[in-house]
Amino acid sequence: MDAVELARRLQEEATCSICLDYFIDPVMTACGHNFCRECIQMSWEKGKGKKGKKKQKGYFPCPECREMSPQRNLRPNRLLIKVAEMARQHPGLQKRDLCQIHQEPLKLFCRDDQSPICVVCREAQEHRVHSVLPVDEAAREYKAKLEEDIKYLREEIMKTETLQAKGEVTLTEWQEKVKERRERILEEFQKVVLFLVEEERRLLQVLKKEEEDTLGRLQKSKTFLDRQSSSLDTLLLQLEEQSQQEPLQMLQDVKDTLARKESLCVQYPEMALPVAIKTVCRVPGQIEVLKSFQEDVVPDPSSAYPYLLLYESRQRRYLSPPPEDSTPYSKDRFVAYPCAVGQKSFSSGRHYWEVGMNLTGDALWALGVCRDNVSRKDRVPKSPENGFWVVQLSKGKKHLSLLTDSTPITLTEPPSHMGIFLDFQAGEVSFYSVNDGCHLHSFSQAAFPGPLLPFFCLGTPKSGQMVISTVTMWVKG
Repeated sequence: MDAVELARRLQEEATCSICLDYFIDPVMTACGHNFCRECIQMSWEKGKGKKGKKKQKGYFPCPECREMSPQRNLRPNRLLIKVAEMARQHPGLQKRDLCQIHQEPLKLFCRDDQSPICVVCREAQEHRVHSVLPVDEAAREYKAKLEEDIKYLREEIMKTETLQAKGEVTLTEWQEKVKERRERILEEFQKVVLFLVEEERRLLQVLKKEEEDTLGRLQKSKTFLDRQSSSLDTLLLQLEEQSQQEPLQMLQDVKDTLARKESLCVQYPEMALPVAIKTVCRVPGQIEVLKSFQEDVVPDPSSAYPYLLLYESRQRRYLSPPPEDSTPYSKDRFVAYPCAVGQKSFSSGRHYWEVGMNLTGDALWALGVCRDNVSRKDRVPKSPENGFWVVQLSKGKKHLSLLTDSTPITLTEPPSHMGIFLDFQAGEVSFYSVNDGCHLHSFSQAAFPGPLLPFFCLGTPKSGQMVISTVTMWVKG
């Protein structure tokens, strides 16, 4: 008997026929068969409920030979305990080395099923047509393949480790660059903050000096006017008294009276009336910040005044040619002023757009926003009460007139490039000179009553041109 067969026989002797595993606490029945104590007890417990041959009390059939055996006669088999322990520890008797079906050694390898089989399985119908190799030969073949795969995987691991190292270096360098850029941003903005604080202090000082100088001139003018008023009141009383005198007496004092009158009626000195504040608010970089909210605003041809021409430079065509005399006007068209509104309305958010202006000296124009339901048929003052938040240039004057009764903002020259910023939530419309960054004016209120439209207006054919995005606008002469 060879070693393999001997090992198989030893394994059979150490295996319980009920659980098909090595014995655990083996016991022997009266008929001489061995089982795990727990296995035989469970077998007898199951047999209690079965009907059939009448069983003697305390006796149960042996699972191997069906001979009746008294349960109380189960005897421990100490020798089999040692055999089972030896079988468990012997490397050649591991369960994985035996066929689970036939309990035969796994000596062959089926290529089709990619699994070890025993000689009994080889003759079975399932494996009869399969390609089969001895286990040792198959192991050498697959070992070579595994070694190739191991070599490939090690190369891939080395590549991965190299890439990981490069990635870590790149990440570290990138983090250093981010840190450096963050510090540079903070440093540069700190410089800007310091510069803005200094610029704010300078502008406030300039404004304070202008206030003090103007206030001094006003106080001087007031003092002069107070003395002049008192002298005139006194002279008026004297003249009234003299007019009541007798003719001869009145004529005797007429020379002195006229002399006093001439002394009071000399030319008044130039009055220091503050028609405008010269100090302007110019925040560096503000226009660049506003440009982040810039919109592509385009005038709506259907809203344009009949003789307000709109020329699209990219399309090279007129958007709104003058209508014939018989052409009816739509309800959306402005007929009272040479005006137009933007195609898009705004009812939320922040928006900024710019308007270039090539205007004549005595131009009439207005820029800003208006409600979408303002009157387009009637002439109404362009004020917030009527739904207009605009600045406009008065005829023949180089200043922006905000309202009829408001103090105008004096400018050296009309802006050639205007910026309009609408903050709908804040209820503000602000105007800027794009060329020098000066803030010209802001309207501010709690909230806007409904959607707003960009508003453009030119007064006369000689007012010049406006350029909004790619559209040039002027009044036909």
